[in-house]
Amino acid sequence: MNAQPDFHSGINQGVAPVTYGQGDRPPRGDYAQAKADYTCDQQWERYSAADHDLYRRLYERQAAQLPGLACEEFIAAVAHLGAPDRIPRFDQLSERLQRTTGWEVVAVPGLIPEEAFFALLAQRRFPVTGWIRKPEEFDYVVEPDVFHDLFGHVPLLFNPMFADYMQAYGAGGLKASRLEACESLARLYWYTVEFGLIATPAGLRAYGAGILSSAGELRHSVTRGEPQRIGFDLERIMRTRYRIDSYQSTYFVIDSFSQLFDATAPDFTPIYRRVATAGELDADQRLPTDRMF
Repeated sequence: MNAQPDFHSGINQGVAPVTYGQGDRPPRGDYAQAKADYTCDQQWERYSAADHDLYRRLYERQAAQLPGLACEEFIAAVAHLGAPDRIPRFDQLSERLQRTTGWEVVAVPGLIPEEAFFALLAQRRFPVTGWIRKPEEFDYVVEPDVFHDLFGHVPLLFNPMFADYMQAYGAGGLKASRLEACESLARLYWYTVEFGLIATPAGLRAYGAGILSSAGELRHSVTRGEPQRIGFDLERIMRTRYRIDSYQSTYFVIDSFSQLFDATAPDFTPIYRRVATAGELDADQRLPTDRMF
């Protein structure tokens, strides 16, 4: 009998990986063309004029919505992506990142297993999906595409504090793999890096990439009355489920990026044990101890 592939390892099996979260669609992407660490060539020359135009329209729409909704650190850094009229070349973007915070961007086929993802982050290499969404997905795409990864994630990698947090997260993830605690750590990433809010003197602002790259969720997360907004609580976050194919019903709010970085400093081993004992929470569940915004 053939051995079953280890989808959670850092070695490319040539097929789409298993991912956490709740959703109904398998990941897309040509995993057969990726290297053992899941990186691949960007193949920038294969983008069509329509691809570049779609990127431009996505960029211009999102950039117009940032004032009053995105954190100032993100707004100040988004120009580092370069001209919005074409999909950036990863090698040129990496040169600018290296000079600022020592990071680089590398192409991947799409979603990759957590161990491979953690390893890249620990090396200060951020994985960016090579393909761009279809025109009919202009308003919402379930998986991260090149626009989501570049526009949503890369600007804050120019911020030294956030860049250090991302590397620390990757290093912590490699340890979590050995402790079989990756799902708890994946939730921390989801509710901070992807869908985090920050409290500022001017009010709540978004810093999570999933919010910043989504036209609808940016306003939904910051101003709408439906979702609940809860003060950052590490163990609470690690217990909370999430969905990958709809707007979030819960967002967690940090006070500063230094709070986020400091939260990764302790040894998570006893925290993982407490989280496992406490049990999971539904995405829209509210606790009496929650600090609401």
